[in-house]
Amino acid sequence: MGPHPAVAAIRLAVRRTLHDVLSAHDLSAHDASTRGARGAQLAATPQPAATPQPGAALPGDLPAESSPPLVLVACSGGADSMALASALAFEAPRLGLRAGGVTVDHGLQPGSAERAQDVADRLAGLGLTPVESVAIQVGRTNTGPEAAAREGRYAALDAIAERYGAAAVLLGHTRDDQAETVLLGLARGSGTRSLSGMAAVSGPGGRYRRPFLAVDRQTTRKACMVQSLPVWDDPHNADPAYTRSRVRHEALPALEKALGKGVIEALARTAQLSRDDADALDAWTDDAERAVVRTPGSGPQDAGVPDQADGSAPSDRAVARTEGAPGADGAVELDVVRLYALPPAVRRRVLRRAAIEAGSPAGSLFARHIEEMDRLITAWRGQRALNLPGRVEVARQGGRLVIRHGSPS
Repeated sequence: MGPHPAVAAIRLAVRRTLHDVLSAHDLSAHDASTRGARGAQLAATPQPAATPQPGAALPGDLPAESSPPLVLVACSGGADSMALASALAFEAPRLGLRAGGVTVDHGLQPGSAERAQDVADRLAGLGLTPVESVAIQVGRTNTGPEAAAREGRYAALDAIAERYGAAAVLLGHTRDDQAETVLLGLARGSGTRSLSGMAAVSGPGGRYRRPFLAVDRQTTRKACMVQSLPVWDDPHNADPAYTRSRVRHEALPALEKALGKGVIEALARTAQLSRDDADALDAWTDDAERAVVRTPGSGPQDAGVPDQADGSAPSDRAVARTEGAPGADGAVELDVVRLYALPPAVRRRVLRRAAIEAGSPAGSLFARHIEEMDRLITAWRGQRALNLPGRVEVARQGGRLVIRHGSPS
């Protein structure tokens, strides 16, 4: 008789992710081996070949007994991450991987250090090694306590992953978490990228993996129950003071009551569709950005093309490619005519990137700021310069949009 369906579901999800980690690791090892062999060949001098000693490694050979890749699981002690830890402990040895665990104590509640140690003991009890319990201090930021805690947590996970040379860190975000993220992005009106939710693979070098984005929260809780795994329910997850908690306990239930079951699954599906669209638009933006960036102080890119003071469309023509770079004073200059010719979704992405490059904090740069920048291109009436978060100024000067940190001297 096989495992309970909930246990089978979490193990299958983790198994698929571990296969991906192994494939990425093998490819990286192959590339390193190839580079090593080529380097040895280039460094070789035309000398008589020496007779290899018995057991000596040849250039480009991999160690005979290299250590298997290490995969860590980030675990808070809740049902989602405990289910993830149990599935990793079961699947990793079967695939020849090492498995360890990390729990982060944010220090935001009384007794948090003791709970973190208890979680670490549970991870060790599952057979995971190494296991780390890390305490962090969550400072005050303009983005709120949730964002500050998240930033501190990821910084700690990055440090541990680098110290151990981990191939991946698994995170327990579920389909329900994805739906909440999409709904929050929709409420903020932040565009396609916000609606794309959390990526299955993210972080430096694809470090972070989320195996449960297609698994619902009910399944992870059931898997813990049938395996007799104790779980800890963070009271912050039910605290209405936190936005995500209100989405989880008020907004989503209200939507399901009004629209019927399937809202969570539909929102999660929207995340994947939006991510595909956003990735395609970002790739388009990469090309467009190279075309519209101008070197400060250079002459007009298109002689005889007037500035469109009445907001009318410039002449229809192909977007030419011109390489440029921000000026020495940190200013970014964009060609107005070429910006105008771009589709709005691409143009606004170029504007957002330019503002961030000039020093505007991404977390404080909202849709309304980008819309006002866009009006300097599409509805030019001689407007005054705009002031963006981070003391960034945007001004139209002739056929250029100049974006710089602070006011010009």
